[in-house]
This record gives sequence, C-alpha cells and structure tokens, in this order.
Amino acid sequence: MSTFVIEGGSSLKGELIPQGAKNEALQVICAVILTEESVTIRNIPEISDVLHLIDILKVLGVETTRLKKGEYIFCARKVKPEVMKTEAYNKLARNLRGSVMLLGPMLARFGTGFIPQPGGDKIGRRRLDTHFIGFQKLGAEFLFDANEKFYQISGTKLRGSYMLLDEASVTGTANIIMAAVMAMGTTTIYNAACEPYIQQLCKMLVSMGALIQGIGSNLLQIEGVTKLGGCVHTVDPDMIEIGSFIGLAAMTRSEITIKNAAIEKLGNIPAQFSRLGIRMEFRGDDIFIPAQDNYEIESFIDGSIMTIADAPWPGLTPDLLSVFLVVATQAKGSVLIHQKMFESRLFFVDKLIDMGAQIILCDPHRATVIGLNHEHALRGTTMVSPDIRAGVALLIAALSAEGKSKIQNIEQIDRGYEDIGTRLNQIGARIQRIAT
Repeated sequence: MSTFVIEGGSSLKGELIPQGAKNEALQVICAVILTEESVTIRNIPEISDVLHLIDILKVLGVETTRLKKGEYIFCARKVKPEVMKTEAYNKLARNLRGSVMLLGPMLARFGTGFIPQPGGDKIGRRRLDTHFIGFQKLGAEFLFDANEKFYQISGTKLRGSYMLLDEASVTGTANIIMAAVMAMGTTTIYNAACEPYIQQLCKMLVSMGALIQGIGSNLLQIEGVTKLGGCVHTVDPDMIEIGSFIGLAAMTRSEITIKNAAIEKLGNIPAQFSRLGIRMEFRGDDIFIPAQDNYEIESFIDGSIMTIADAPWPGLTPDLLSVFLVVATQAKGSVLIHQKMFESRLFFVDKLIDMGAQIILCDPHRATVIGLNHEHALRGTTMVSPDIRAGVALLIAALSAEGKSKIQNIEQIDRGYEDIGTRLNQIGARIQRIAT
C-alpha cells in the first residue's frame, strides 16, 4: 500500500501530455485474441489495470513483446481456452472488471469462454446482463454458477441477429461486437454505445478485416467474416485524463497546456467545463488553460440553478463527474451534480466536506455544490481513495488546499493514471509517494 503526501496551495505551470485512453486500451487488447496473426498496439497506458490485463493474456498463451514504453506486439496463435478454467487465470481475472471483455473474442474464435465474476471499482451495481443477452442473441448458451460466481458462455456456430440493447453499455457493446465480427450472417446492434472507445475498436477490427457499418452511431451493422488478420493500431489520448487536467488547472489557478489532446474527439467535455466558467483556448490540437483567479457557474436561461449530469455519448461521460464536483467547490455560484449511472460514486463528498467544501448530498445520485469562489481555500486532511475517478478528484482538491494532505490507497489512482505524481511534480506540484 502507498500514500500520497501533498503540499497544497501552489499554482502549477507547464505542459502535460495525456496518456493513452485506458478504456480503449482494455478493449483493443482483448481484441488481439480474434486473430492468429501479430497485432501491434501503440500508445498503451502502462497503468496497473492495463498491465493486469496483459498478464491475463500471457496466462492464456498470448505471446507479448514490449517494443518500448507503451508499444506492444501481441500474438494469440497459441491461446489455450482450457486455461480459463485454471486457478491461475481465475485469480487474475476476478480482480479486473475489464476481463469480462475476453468473453466476446474467445467465443468468436474458440466457441467458449469462462470468467469469474469480475472486480473493479466499488461504485455501485454494475450488471453484466447486456453482455450475455447479446451473446445469446447470437446463438450462444449462457451458464451462471451462483455458488462459485462463475460465468460460462459457449457456442460453436454463432449466427448474426438483430438486437436492441437494453442499455447503451460501453463494455457490453464492445463484447458483442467482438463476438459478432466472426458470426455467420448479419448482426444489427441498435442502441449501441458509440463512445470514441467503441469507434476506435471498430476501426481496429475493420483494419483486421471485419465488415462494420455505422461506426460512430448507435446503429451498427456487422457482416461476419471467417477470419481476421493482424494490424497496427494507435490508442487515442485519454479524454478522462484530459478533463482531469482541465479541472486541475481551474482549481489550482494554474496555466497549463494539454498537448495533443485530440480535441475533435472530446465531445462536449470542454463545453461542460465552460459552463463552470473555465476559459480555454484551442491551439491546433492543444488546449491552453490560462490561470484564472475566479470562474463563475452559468445559470439556465430562466435563472434556475445549473445542472451537470452524465449521459450516454455524446453526453458527458460519468467518469468525469467526480472532477466536475470538485472543481465546482471553488467556483462562484451553485450547481447540481447528477450522477445517474452509479449510486455510490458521490459518496466521497464527505471527504470534501471535511476539507471545508459546501456540499449537500441530496441522495446517492445527486449533490448540490455551493461554490466558495476561492474566498475560502479547502484545508488539507487525510483521505482514502475509494475508486479511480474519486481518487484523482481528491488529488486535485488536495493540490488546491492549504496545508498538507494525505491520500491513502492510491493504488486505486494507479489503476487509471500513469505515474501521475511524477508528471504533476514536473509542472510544480508537490506530491510525495510513500510506502505504508
């Protein structure tokens, strides 16, 4: 276990380069199982969740070569499906929720897949029904062992089907796509997630020989093929980290440039920060955030309090609501943060209240934030990171606070942010990592 010790209250200045997108990396790395040929993936974030998935692939028999930082070659020629029933595989897979996306490619190529009930953030109920209903629509059989908490899927002759997903699940859509690309006939997926991660996965699969239409929309049509080949794929910059850096600049009243931000793929993330009064300049593909002494939350046309809520893409990603909430604590004005998807993701606000923030937790999904307008700084305290996104939000709060803060259980932050302490220290932060 490790702890961050943060000396807050300093302005930062400099350039930050976002890492590769974690959510995309987990999907495209699972997709290498679909082919016997070599697949090269660049800009992989070397964070604990992604490295954990690579370890799982190695156990399955995937040959993995690290060419340099963030660039790997995968070859799944010697994958052995029976390994999925071993304790070595189960021990690794149950600790990573993203491991569920191994089922789609394993089912497509080998006709079977096994996985223990996966772990991940403790942010509320995260059901997997969408994944398995989609597999069943393709003709697979599903078995859940409630006692052992173990999932099994099998089907050697998958056939294309029409399906209307009950929710626009990102991982569910990815899993079904990977199963459908080698199913016989046509698969139509309506209400598909269309996040940039899904678009990138589809583009990678097309480069491998898949036939997919409707990329970028919520209506996908897939013509099954009998075989996929190798490819070279580059992971996009992580829009969640980019949003976190925008929030960091505002909270610490810092001048920060985010390099190579793939602005056209950020959706409405910059516009939502603008609603909090945060100024940004787009300079080519870079985002420049000037130092601001104050930023004021907009109100709706009728004068009512602003609401910022998550929604399926192109709506605001739920992964950034923790950051928006923290940033609002030092804004001028009030805002209602509405986290629709996960009922436990706002429970970290008690730590912000201990720091002096004015927040009313209305219920598990909604919190009203009364901004302090930088007139009263947050104060340092000792906290525990409950999940990836709340963890980095607390780090932003600590960097803006007066005095010293400690954040324990920072392994949660490591799961989503690569070497974040060192990178922020390079632009003026004072973060020390200590073993506990």
